[in-house]
Amino acid sequence: MQLLASTLLFLGITAAVYYHVGMGNILKSYRMWFEDGYWVNYNVVEAIAWIAKAAVILPGLIWQQEIWQLHLITLSTSALLIWVSERKLLPTMVAFNTLWIGLSSVVIVRNLV
Repeated sequence: MQLLASTLLFLGITAAVYYHVGMGNILKSYRMWFEDGYWVNYNVVEAIAWIAKAAVILPGLIWQQEIWQLHLITLSTSALLIWVSERKLLPTMVAFNTLWIGLSSVVIVRNLV
């Protein structure tokens, strides 16, 4: 029942937002992944960071399991994102990744000390 409810909530919210933004704009955004020049240093680091964060979050949400070693990667990628982000130095991005550096630091120290 929870899986069905979660799926319906996800699909409903995503459909509403995509409709509001416009499917053409959404598809144009996704197509950027395949354009020449998109995969510059910042976007590569950002993609690795998102994958690493998802790898930390999803096992906890789905199986209630923490793979603490992945925080070594998220610690590195969060620091790298702030460092390489001179093009996209948005305050929310800086604050989120600073928060994630703190989170990863706590998890790493908790498991090593």
